[in-house]
Amino acid sequence: MERLEKQLALLMELDRLKSVLRRTRVKSADKRLENSAEHSWHVALMAILMEEHANEPVDIARVVKMLLLHDVVEIDAGDLFVYDTAASAEQEEKELKAAQRLFGMLPQEQGEELFELWTEFESANSADAKFAKALDRIIPMLLNYHNQGQSWQEHGITREQALTVNQKIQFGSEALWDKAKQIIEEATNNGWLKA
Repeated sequence: MERLEKQLALLMELDRLKSVLRRTRVKSADKRLENSAEHSWHVALMAILMEEHANEPVDIARVVKMLLLHDVVEIDAGDLFVYDTAASAEQEEKELKAAQRLFGMLPQEQGEELFELWTEFESANSADAKFAKALDRIIPMLLNYHNQGQSWQEHGITREQALTVNQKIQFGSEALWDKAKQIIEEATNNGWLKA
């Protein structure tokens, strides 16, 4: 019974992820910002649909788990705008503490397993993590593109920033990196990214 109570306590804590707002607006309602729970669900579905585009064979169940877990740390740490490179070192420390707290709420072996999966995603050294990271990078680009560059324009993002920040996509999927470069070029031509 204690095990179940710990699992349910974390489950209810995870509900807070629905309140963490991102900088990207949802396509279906362009006035509303996406929340981190929606992002995690969307990118996990993307993994199932895009598995064939991974550079290497992946365990899609592990990739989906990573993507469903990767942003739970934002409950404590908040969402970091991917183009805010100055804040990223501080964010890493906040996210690590959040991961330790959240996964520490679970029964020990379950918490350790999920913490290790989260850490693997963050380090992006395995084929599963590289593919998960690639998906996590491209989905906001797709939303931005289909919202006429909304977030890029609001924050004055340049073509060079978009290429530099998102080039890690290629480590998980060359096909998605080719698509990302196409998106960046079209967004630049449309004036959504500064040249």
